[in-house]
Amino acid sequence: MPIATVNPTTGETLHTFTAHTPEQVEQCLAEAAAAFAHYRTTGFAERAALLLRAADLLEADNEAIARTMTTEMGKPIAAARAEAAKCVKAMRWYAAHAESLLADEHPAPGDVTDSGAASARVRYRPLGVVLAVMPWNFPLWQVMRFAAPALMAGNTGLLKHASNVPGTALYLGELFQRAGFPRGCFQTLLIGSDGVEKVLRDPRVAAATLTGSEPAGRAVAAVAGDEIKKTVLELGGSDPFLVLPTADVARAAQTAVTARVQNNGQSCIAAKRFIVHTDVYEEFTAAFTAAMAALTVGDPMDEATDVGPLATEQGRTDLEELVDDAVRHGATVLCGAGRPPGRETGWFYEPTVLAGITDAMRIDQEETFGPVATLYRVDSLDEAIARANHTPFGLSSNVWTGSDEDVERCVRDLQAGGVFVNGMTASHPALPFGGVKRSGYGRELAGHGIREFCNATTIWRAAP
Repeated sequence: MPIATVNPTTGETLHTFTAHTPEQVEQCLAEAAAAFAHYRTTGFAERAALLLRAADLLEADNEAIARTMTTEMGKPIAAARAEAAKCVKAMRWYAAHAESLLADEHPAPGDVTDSGAASARVRYRPLGVVLAVMPWNFPLWQVMRFAAPALMAGNTGLLKHASNVPGTALYLGELFQRAGFPRGCFQTLLIGSDGVEKVLRDPRVAAATLTGSEPAGRAVAAVAGDEIKKTVLELGGSDPFLVLPTADVARAAQTAVTARVQNNGQSCIAAKRFIVHTDVYEEFTAAFTAAMAALTVGDPMDEATDVGPLATEQGRTDLEELVDDAVRHGATVLCGAGRPPGRETGWFYEPTVLAGITDAMRIDQEETFGPVATLYRVDSLDEAIARANHTPFGLSSNVWTGSDEDVERCVRDLQAGGVFVNGMTASHPALPFGGVKRSGYGRELAGHGIREFCNATTIWRAAP
């Protein structure tokens, strides 16, 4: 894929970028390693002051960077502004909390006396240069939820962003420079996916984090495993949205629409499979389908638009193939399932609801990255949980119920990194984020995320 800004609303190529040469990549690696040698010795107060300065700059740039994101990948402009604001929030949160999150840990004195220690503690020290391979769907937020904790921990970062959001990628590299971070602390690499392996194998790179597809995660994990380097992977998701008999059905249906079409449906944590108890199935389906069909599809720069285009032409093609396969195998189209009339340019797709999903359909097991929802009717909580777990993914989940017993059962049995009760899944700086099964491993955000790229060092002192 060329490194270029292609407006998904029109299909027009606006800018093309020349990939970094091997010599330029080598310079970035050298500067990142040199920066780490000094930056790791700085204190939390100094790092926090730099990160807060970057947060202030980003806040001032909100409208400009929001328009860049919308132009490059098609998210509605209001959502783009919110994404930038969320990044500012995370930066300020880590600036305020990193020191306490990474404070030395002291076991109780009695727990280590039999080791011959007068004292013992654990200190979290930075690992070094971390390579971040990031996706286009949340081109600012995905990067910042790595960058903010990694920089506060004392690491330095190299960003290999998706090739269709180079403007956002370059902005991020410049942001930290403008904020006064030492040269080389955070740099953007303009390279294709075929250049990742060489960078990851470089001995100056200590670890890697990737958010993206399952094949991309498998490739990075294989190289990192061969080099015995730490990785954190946040991969695909096919999150279940369970609606049980005691749920507030009207509110569940309303939230379900937002949960499905956020970011034009292109979100790993968007609810995708709606698993509804038969007692409330008809009520939920009617309300949900009507609301999905009423959404406004259009120019993402228009404030009235609910759903913009998909980010890439290939992405739309992949989505169409999944829907067409489901229909061929007997799925019922309740709304949508095509390109919006009158949209001759751009990569638009109608909000779609499919019912009657069976195991014979690809859409039952594969992630739908676009505004397409699948409906399942179940007769019991046991069946709902079994259906929810009937996927290779395990990122997050949503449960709608008025029963505490249902909640405890779902928390115990759902195979997911999160269970959101009577609300939609969302990421937050203070809460760990990640999945199980083929949704990846490791955690981002909160204390769990900042400690992923730290060396937990045992410090033991002998008794006199």
